[in-house]
Amino acid sequence: MQAKIAVLAGDGIGPDVNAEAIKVLDAVASQFGHDFEYREGLVGGVSIDAHGVALTDETFELAKECDALLLGAIGGPKWDDPRSTVRPEQGLLALRKRLGLFANLRPVQIFPGLASVSTIREQVLENVDLVVVRELTGGLYFGQPSERYEADGRRSAVDTMAYDETEVARVVRVACELSRKRRHKVTSVDKANVLSTSRLWREVANEIAADYPDVEFEDMLVDSAAMRLIRDPSYFDVIVTENTFGDIITDEASMLAGSMGMLPSASLGDGKYGMYEPIHGSAPRRAGQNLANPIAMILSAAMLLQLTLGLEREARAVEHAVVKVVSGGHRTYDIMGEGCQQVGTREMGDLIASAVEAGDFATG
Repeated sequence: MQAKIAVLAGDGIGPDVNAEAIKVLDAVASQFGHDFEYREGLVGGVSIDAHGVALTDETFELAKECDALLLGAIGGPKWDDPRSTVRPEQGLLALRKRLGLFANLRPVQIFPGLASVSTIREQVLENVDLVVVRELTGGLYFGQPSERYEADGRRSAVDTMAYDETEVARVVRVACELSRKRRHKVTSVDKANVLSTSRLWREVANEIAADYPDVEFEDMLVDSAAMRLIRDPSYFDVIVTENTFGDIITDEASMLAGSMGMLPSASLGDGKYGMYEPIHGSAPRRAGQNLANPIAMILSAAMLLQLTLGLEREARAVEHAVVKVVSGGHRTYDIMGEGCQQVGTREMGDLIASAVEAGDFATG
């Protein structure tokens, strides 16, 4: 297969982890006889420095013309002035909106040997395997008005959470379809006891769920869901929720896996095109130090192989390689355990790429 992949490494550790994902994709191409072409562009803070905006039209067109997009991370203290009208996050939000990527899939699983790394008791982590489907192009992050202003001599600000029934319906349908490939269970998370948008969400979500009689569907308030994620995480199969709630509870869920450096994500729309990125931030203090955990980025590349390119066996090979390396005791600093060997970003990428090239992977 030939495929063209846009690579927007971004800021901080973004270039560090992106390089390792490409290293692993190259190993996949070599092992399975594929040809992956990479096209690079700037997004986030580095784009602001170079062009004065977080995403140029040229970079957007570059991304649009490819089969998929690998994104590293964006942002950092250099661009973090709250009064600034140009911020790195604008590039990420623009990519999501302009590419029509309304559903963000964030899988959470506990890799062999990592239960002891989590701050949660090991017995609580047994059988944890869930996916959060986060609505990605609506809600507070896109609602208008969103501005800062002076009112009666006081600094004030407003953000607007807005949804329509189409936005809710399509992402709930993604969650229900996904659950049919898993345990046929969907938990819709909202704040319907307080928010009008959540009451609309709940109404529409239940209408869509009626089309899936084989799926066990329930509503849950976000505060209850946040507590249950810690107390009984194996209860969940597929969680579907709005933009802001999804952003927060997946960061919480990353602690189940031991580190944000373990959680990948895929942002999808109506077609096969997808944007693939780790859920973690740019961690600028770790940039260029060969410290960052590249596994979330590498697993995001595995999701690219599966969901956009349809290369199921190749995706499983990458996942198997990650399991083999981690369970073999090689760890980056954030997932270190007793008796393990600490390795850097580049060494972790080398080990996983070598495991893929060795061809010792499951074929099922």
